[in-house]
Amino acid sequence: MNDKNISSKDFSPHLFWDVDVETLDLEKHKAYVIRRAMEYGKIKDWNLLKTRYSMDEIKDAIISARSIDPKVISFVALLTNTPLNSFRCYTNQQSNPSFYGY
Repeated sequence: MNDKNISSKDFSPHLFWDVDVETLDLEKHKAYVIRRAMEYGKIKDWNLLKTRYSMDEIKDAIISARSIDPKVISFVALLTNTPLNSFRCYTNQQSNPSFYGY
């Protein structure tokens, strides 16, 4: 269900405030786009992600992320039936607990 007609301009403009949207290549910068949309996107952005990328591509981008919101990890783990300890940022977070626990 990869729709190659979707462009970076279709996503919410606040997602890519720090880059030039004109030069953002959705295939070349796939992990960046997926991470931004998953953390800061609206439901419209989630629907665009599902249309543009496969669930495996979304899962792989989140699994390899160094840091990402724990809610995103839980959401993707639930959708893809992936154990939490498979996510890079989850295992890093567990091995470096904060002093105050938050």
